[in-house]
Amino acid sequence: MQPELILTRPARHFLPETYTLTTWDEVRPFYDDLLNRPINSADDLRRWFANRSELESYLSENFAWRYIRMTCDTADAKLTEQLNFFIEHIQPQMSELGDELDKKALQSPFLAELTAPEYAVMVRGMRQANAIFRPENIPLQTELQTEERQYAATVGAMTVMIDTDGMREEVTLQKASDRLQSTNRAVREEAWFLIQNRRFADHETLDALFTRLVTLRHQVALNAGFANYRDYAFAALGRFDYTPADCFTFHAAVAETVVPLMNRQMADRQRKLVQNDPSIATLRPWDHKVDPDGQPPLVPFKTGKELIEKTIHCFDRLDTSGELGGYLRVMRRMGHLDLESRKGKAPGGYNYPLEEIGVPFIFMNATSSLRDLVTIVHEGGHAVHSFLTRELPLKDFRNPPMEVAELASMAMELLSMDHWDVFFEANEHRTPEQAADELRRAKQQHLESIIVMLPWVATVDKFQHWVYEHPRHTLAERRANWVRIFDEFSDTVTDWSGLDHLKEYVWQKQLHLYEVPFYYIEYGIAQLGAIGVWRNYRENPEMGLQGYKDALKLGYKAPIRDIYAAARVPFDFSKEYIGTLMTFVQEEIDRLA
Repeated sequence: MQPELILTRPARHFLPETYTLTTWDEVRPFYDDLLNRPINSADDLRRWFANRSELESYLSENFAWRYIRMTCDTADAKLTEQLNFFIEHIQPQMSELGDELDKKALQSPFLAELTAPEYAVMVRGMRQANAIFRPENIPLQTELQTEERQYAATVGAMTVMIDTDGMREEVTLQKASDRLQSTNRAVREEAWFLIQNRRFADHETLDALFTRLVTLRHQVALNAGFANYRDYAFAALGRFDYTPADCFTFHAAVAETVVPLMNRQMADRQRKLVQNDPSIATLRPWDHKVDPDGQPPLVPFKTGKELIEKTIHCFDRLDTSGELGGYLRVMRRMGHLDLESRKGKAPGGYNYPLEEIGVPFIFMNATSSLRDLVTIVHEGGHAVHSFLTRELPLKDFRNPPMEVAELASMAMELLSMDHWDVFFEANEHRTPEQAADELRRAKQQHLESIIVMLPWVATVDKFQHWVYEHPRHTLAERRANWVRIFDEFSDTVTDWSGLDHLKEYVWQKQLHLYEVPFYYIEYGIAQLGAIGVWRNYRENPEMGLQGYKDALKLGYKAPIRDIYAAARVPFDFSKEYIGTLMTFVQEEIDRLA
């Protein structure tokens, strides 16, 4: 790909080239055309699918920009209004007529003539969607989407006041969390309480919001003939390759193989902290982010501009063909990046695919931390995925399930790691020895974060299973079961004494619980795949990187297991396999110690 190229969308063959959405009445004729058009051959059906894909790609991108602009500025009521217009007036119609289009395709006698494997995968999903569709759920889903946006608005408005060089400054929670890396324990503790207390101040609001969401989701499930929303969600998410029982296997395997490593890690952290400061009696929650050897926080970059420049350099080093770095150059030139944290931005980070133009958008809340470095390469992995599937002819082929999408991003975290030296170059502020040590620390901290991350994924996922298996639970039951599950996957070293009221609400920081229910186990599954891809890369860099690309290029033209096989890794949740991967990760951590 040529550096700094500006890409344009493909020519339209169904929609007018100048078409712009303003009202539903202007969209309806395109749906009517698809619904009423005769299909007299397999070629007619292929053309019909292509036209449908063009329409849905346009509408998907139109919604995407509304969502992107709202999250970039949650304080702008007009942007929220524009997003809500689509949710309330466009999506309900799309949902109902989308089901009618599914029925038309599924009833076509020519469907059997589309024998390519990618059509089988697409049709499988269509049959599932048609089976669970209920018209009475359309208004409920509209209400759900409106309610879900309340989370971003509530959390996006959270700020705290901190002292910076003698000046009081209002900052986002993301910015304040940088202080959790301070070598001054009093600074860490103050920051931790500021953040937790600010969240706790809205805990009743967020509790009430979650209750409304659970109630609505449970009704959606009942309407579709399911016993609970968990079972409905598995069907709606198209989870053909694993079941809730497999999730429980994952939970148990993590508890048995990963939590002991986390205990070892936290015990080592406590030992080092006490050695450096004998006044420290126990490991507290605000001691988790600081360097245990007393080193200052890593600062891999200072500005958003520097962050993207170094990330492009890193990708160029990983892939000397210039392909991966070239994708980010395109996004930079086209203005598809919003990286720095600021007041009014929604929390978190994402890579949002733009279905018509095929050039995604990366949103994040960067300050200057190692976590931000990991976030940009993570979202960069998603972006690479978008580019590698850009030429696939149908929207359905370009949209793999999250277990595959997160493989793209989490594998990139590890594949890029050997080239993070571009973030820690020797200069007037950093000697070559310091640069080498900071790179070592960055790798070590990231690998240690995997040991912590997998239990957290299991915690959030198991909590979701409990919530939706018990949809009429009380707030007291919710708190009690959250703590029970949290303790099951937490280390036994950290001292939470006196913090019970805050511990009971740690779950409220996880936006997935509010906005995308049951989308979280994918991170754990993909993390296992990513470690496998990285292990392959360490054994043979050329073959490891090619396997990664081969898997991503498939999009959703094959089942998940086959896509993982293309990456040369198994789709396996067993205790034995997870234990093997954790041994590999721990050996790498020990090598860096």
